[in-house]
Amino acid sequence: MSSFRTIELSDMAYENDGLRFLTIKTKNLKGRGDICLFVPKNDENLRDLPIYILLHGVYGSSWSWSMKGGAHRTAARLIEDKSIKPAIIAMPSDGLWGDGSGYLSHQEKDFAQWIVSDVPKAIVENLVGASERSPLCIGGLSMGGYGALMLGARFPNKFKAISGHSSITKFEQMAAFVEESLASYEIGDSDKNVIDLIKKQEGQLPALRFDCGTSDDLLEANRTLHKELQALKIAHTYEEFEGGHEWPYWQEHVEKTLRFFDTQI
Repeated sequence: MSSFRTIELSDMAYENDGLRFLTIKTKNLKGRGDICLFVPKNDENLRDLPIYILLHGVYGSSWSWSMKGGAHRTAARLIEDKSIKPAIIAMPSDGLWGDGSGYLSHQEKDFAQWIVSDVPKAIVENLVGASERSPLCIGGLSMGGYGALMLGARFPNKFKAISGHSSITKFEQMAAFVEESLASYEIGDSDKNVIDLIKKQEGQLPALRFDCGTSDDLLEANRTLHKELQALKIAHTYEEFEGGHEWPYWQEHVEKTLRFFDTQI
């Protein structure tokens, strides 16, 4: 029996590049949510396939990581040459609130639980190869990096690994990207900054990596988070590469996320 009132799954006869699309109605969004999925060829009838969740940035949706980032093609190549084990890549929308929900809980909608609970559950219930034993990892870019870091820290027992590219690290940084006022999110007194949430976990975090481009406006924010984690003696990997806050950077470095996740499962 499904956990969701309505489900629409794309027809395999019309799918391409291993991409599938799933739309479900969920109480957490008080409506429907979309998930773009890369499902690897599974000739060996593998079970418990890992599920790697990739979160998009502001202005985007469930199609962004595939249709602008080519994440599914990167995954297919790495699986084909056996650089990583087969895995399902889940690319959900953020809930489509304003220019970006921040993957937080606000406006009587729980965008966090949509990602953490609904997305894995929908995949397990609708895709052959996934199960409740499938390991979960979470990553993202910009606002999606913020979402990955926040949700990974908030639910450390849910995920095996976290990866962020060009990540927003504090809620106030959202103001540089969104039209909506930050007050309109009505977040309240809950934690809104990555380091504050991490401190509360007392070091009990999934494996963690993040990177940023040397021409990115968020570079200093990411360097600060790196230094704060070092001061707290929290194990992590931080890297910098040439590039800015742009798709060519994320297209190139999503491979690092997929390889990192593979080493943690």
